[in-house]
Amino acid sequence: MPWKRVQMSEERIRFVIEASKAGSCMAALCREFGISRQTGYLWLKRYQEGGAAIVLTELSRRPHESPQRASEAVVKAIREARLLRPDWGARKLARVIQAAHPEVPSMSTTTLHRVLEREGLIDDRDRQQVALQRFERKQPNELWQMDFKGPQGFNKSSGPLSILDDFSRYLVVLRHLEANNSSNVKAAMQAAFEQCGLPEYLLLDHGKPWYDSMNPWGWTELTVWILRQGIRITFSGIRHPQTQGKVERMHGALQRALRKRKGDAGQQDWLDAFREEYNQVRPHEGIGMVPPATRWQPSPRQFDPDGGEWEYPSDWKVIHLAGEGQFHYASKRWEVSGALRGQLVGLQVDGGRILVYYCNMPVREINLETGVNARLPGDPFRLLRC
Repeated sequence: MPWKRVQMSEERIRFVIEASKAGSCMAALCREFGISRQTGYLWLKRYQEGGAAIVLTELSRRPHESPQRASEAVVKAIREARLLRPDWGARKLARVIQAAHPEVPSMSTTTLHRVLEREGLIDDRDRQQVALQRFERKQPNELWQMDFKGPQGFNKSSGPLSILDDFSRYLVVLRHLEANNSSNVKAAMQAAFEQCGLPEYLLLDHGKPWYDSMNPWGWTELTVWILRQGIRITFSGIRHPQTQGKVERMHGALQRALRKRKGDAGQQDWLDAFREEYNQVRPHEGIGMVPPATRWQPSPRQFDPDGGEWEYPSDWKVIHLAGEGQFHYASKRWEVSGALRGQLVGLQVDGGRILVYYCNMPVREINLETGVNARLPGDPFRLLRC
């Protein structure tokens, strides 16, 4: 089957669990999961030596030795140029270094940037994280992007709540809220779910009310409510709005319309008219100059207002988390997350290891022999640019 990047965490875990079983056929498993046998054996070895957390971590491919590493003379020239012009980037510095030091061999911008990085000459505020790749979902409702528009032009603390379908660019929600709190966002999302169905994934930034920096996964009561609907959640890169590029570009179009048409964006009627035109009339360059409505359709996944309990596989142990988000197993107390207090989690037991799931997301790995209770890494999907 094709390997979906958005499912990488879950698929890797499922693969190593299956490969660990007695009598499993590595060749058949690798064909099923769409990977090479070399990769399969590598993942299985990492799992046996370090558990699921190591399997989910991308190890560095950096070579142990660097024969082409810049000489000390080159490093000195770069350091001097950077200290003299700390606001310049690698491309500009390369020009002045070459002019001032003709004896220094020519170097690529990448090499110069690596030297600046190694010498600690790049301020965190100046970093520009490079996206691994641009992407677009394969069909409507695979991914929705949600964010608040900035306050410019709205005479409020923030602009409207926006939800955009990744594949079609269809603007699902554009609504003013009385306050940007959990209950108001939940009500707006529920109305959208009832009318449009449920997405598979929801991409969010690190803002309230859907992100809590004190929680290991950033979850809040709102995100737990979303997860109970079977919607997977992933967060964008910190201070990198380009991760939510599609909804940000829609916000740019909204800002231009507000400025050039001198609209009254404080009125919901004006936002409704903009959304109607954006979806039904406005040609979108990103999808071949057609309106988003021509590529969108409601999701067949229906909203459950009762939010019934998640059904875990029958061979898993299901446990109710106590008041601080913990449970007892094998005569010991194991912490999961305070945001999940009172929730049911599924335990997939594999010998001396336990994988703890909340709904369809693996959250903890417990090693019964060593007592290590590890939080599983986040989904690498959040590093991609939209």
